[in-house]
Amino acid sequence: MDNNNLPASPKDFIREIIDQHMVSKQFDGKVHTRFPPEPNGYLHIGHAKSIALNSGIAAEYGGKFNLRFDDTNPSKEEVEYVESIIEDVRWLGADWEDRLFYASDYFDQLYDYAIQLIQKGKAYVDDLSAEEMREYRGTLTQSGKESPYRNRSIEENLDLFKRMRAGEFPDGAKVLRAKIDMASPNLNLRDPVIYRIKHEDHHRTGDKWCIYPMYDYTHCLSDSIEGITHSICTLEFEDHRPLYDWVLDELEVFHPQQIEFARLNLNYTVLSKRKLLQLVNEKHVSGWDDPRMPTISGFRRRGYTTEAIRNFCERIGVAKNDSVVDMALLEYCIREDLNKRAQRAMTVLRPLKLVLDNYPENQVEYMECINNPEDPAMGTRKVPFSKVLYIEKDDFRETPPKGYFRLFPGNEVRLRYAYVVKCVSCVKDDDTGEVVEVHCTYDPATQGGTTPDGRKIKSTIHWVSADHAFDAEVRLYDRLFIKANPSDSKDGKDFKHYLNPNSLEVLKDCKLEPFMKDAASGERFQFERQGYFCVDTVDSQPGKPVFNQTVSLRDTWAKIEQAQKKSKK
Repeated sequence: MDNNNLPASPKDFIREIIDQHMVSKQFDGKVHTRFPPEPNGYLHIGHAKSIALNSGIAAEYGGKFNLRFDDTNPSKEEVEYVESIIEDVRWLGADWEDRLFYASDYFDQLYDYAIQLIQKGKAYVDDLSAEEMREYRGTLTQSGKESPYRNRSIEENLDLFKRMRAGEFPDGAKVLRAKIDMASPNLNLRDPVIYRIKHEDHHRTGDKWCIYPMYDYTHCLSDSIEGITHSICTLEFEDHRPLYDWVLDELEVFHPQQIEFARLNLNYTVLSKRKLLQLVNEKHVSGWDDPRMPTISGFRRRGYTTEAIRNFCERIGVAKNDSVVDMALLEYCIREDLNKRAQRAMTVLRPLKLVLDNYPENQVEYMECINNPEDPAMGTRKVPFSKVLYIEKDDFRETPPKGYFRLFPGNEVRLRYAYVVKCVSCVKDDDTGEVVEVHCTYDPATQGGTTPDGRKIKSTIHWVSADHAFDAEVRLYDRLFIKANPSDSKDGKDFKHYLNPNSLEVLKDCKLEPFMKDAASGERFQFERQGYFCVDTVDSQPGKPVFNQTVSLRDTWAKIEQAQKKSKK
């Protein structure tokens, strides 16, 4: 590769390392990355950062990108997870071409490598129980103790390991451990387990194996086998890097460079697969793709776009130290993207009937409405207007509070794209006293919302025609948790204690513009004055769309940025 064509500055520390490798020809000028998920759950926003980083670096340097499943634990892995991960990675725009691999593809080779370690005197079969092994391991301040089985002969270890493979021993009876250093200050080098017995069928290899390699052992060798040059992983694997290097050096095989970066932590949610699985299994959410979940499939169902998520990952950058990202930044990126592409529509979520007393009976006009002011190419649409309309309940107050400029008796407002109207009265329910109908008069001279006499109208509200609107279900979403860090256990409370009981509100009788009845699955809209919404991809039916709220119109992140700028002055 021509070093003069390297990506433009500024660069993160990972790209700086790669640049140095390009100059020194450490990997013959090649860049080959991978994304190696374990198929034990759905991908979440943290994985999106890794996918964007690994695939992005490969694309920038004209290299290759692999998708590889580290499927070494059959008790937690499912084909459903494999299929969802493939779909998510593809949706995020990462292209692995023909390089879709599985660690299970290498089980025979990994077994042969383990034999080589035994033959070199660098691995042994241990009979200690898991509890005994923990005791022997020591602590951060106290060295570990050698297992009484550590000095078995090479011949005995080879025999026992082959018998482990043959299925002679029950689960937990024996393990294969690397022989490194029980006094190492790095606990990962205190004779780590590299194979364990599991009499469970694998989703790809069936019952061929009853011993399975551990993740740390498998990962580095899979990277080596595939010719990965830069094994980019999250910061929790930094202490595992010496083990990664040890295995490859002892076996004298191709040696990628492991580089660690800070994982993505997002407030008001959890990104632990174990905790996400709890939410699913205990039915706190409807599934992995529930729009409240921080999973890629949940975000996709909620209406997030590939471009917005990748922009979010780019904005937060690549760092060496862990930090927590504000959910408001993610919402800002979604809002920024949808503002450019989403079709506008007028929808009334909590309808209140509005009658124009002086509007002709049975007359229908079609008001020309802009589909997207950010994109003139999207054109306009015709929206029916009639004597009886629906407006939002919040757009009327019989007794208005101070600063309220919407409808109240005697006040004028502009009906978007239509006329200026003046409130004259309201009708209440005899039993509850609730306002059920508002009466207004319209000014025919203000068609299109203009005021030829120059009078100022302080508020504009949206509407739909009662005779033409159709009813639809709309789902409103809030944060899944009420605490910024629900996993903080200092107060002794389980993370589920902080689940937001109001994270989902389902509105059944919303009134929508007629054209939206034929909206396609996944289609996105900006409901004017309400927020961004999309057609649910699971529960919608032809002619009966269900709408999920994607993000509100509130620009919290912009307010945060403004506050930060003021504080610096």
